[in-house]
Amino acid sequence: MGRRGYFSPSSLFACLNFYTRVTFTIAGSLIPMITPEQYKLIRAKHGEYGSWAVWADSTGKPKSNMGLLTPFDNPKICQQLKSNVVMVALNFSRPVVPIPFANFHDANPRAQDYKIRYAFQGTACGGAYMTDVIKRHVDVASASVMGYLKTHPHVVTQNLEIFREELADLRAERPLILAFGVQTHHLLAAGLKKSEYAQLVKLTHYSHQISQADFKQQVWAQIRAAGVTV
Repeated sequence: MGRRGYFSPSSLFACLNFYTRVTFTIAGSLIPMITPEQYKLIRAKHGEYGSWAVWADSTGKPKSNMGLLTPFDNPKICQQLKSNVVMVALNFSRPVVPIPFANFHDANPRAQDYKIRYAFQGTACGGAYMTDVIKRHVDVASASVMGYLKTHPHVVTQNLEIFREELADLRAERPLILAFGVQTHHLLAAGLKKSEYAQLVKLTHYSHQISQADFKQQVWAQIRAAGVTV
């Protein structure tokens, strides 16, 4: 175990030694886990904006320990990760700490990432890959982001290609994509071919001013309403 967000060589070596391929069933298909080689590649190539639906447990308060990245030091972390469940948000709402996999693990008191942890930790979607459809674009207002994209359509095209690279590096075969918010869903639905995913489900965005319990209830109702079997 190293400092927050540090991946020691021993952790990666142990991950390679202890890795065992296991599958889960979700949406009626078998979901292969991530290999240590994939994990290392994704950390190096996409770690600036990508992450995983794995968090340190809360200790009392809902937002406690959200910024801790120590779960990624676990030598058996690969066994917790899934390749065919992908959670996607729109963009950075504020600058992200420049540590691999820090996105969606925001310790800022104003951050709402904690609702995602509450909704998905310990569920069939836990361990999913997480990313933004628009990379490295910092703006807290989704309307402003969409306005920018309307006048810069090439940015959408470029970022969709990066997203396809992420899916390729995950070896995701027609994944279940969970899109946080109307805008994220719109960009993915318009930019991806239906053959590129099994299901694309629009979820309530975690920034909405609702409790974590209500958020969990809403997103799981939306997932089930889309016909996803978990």
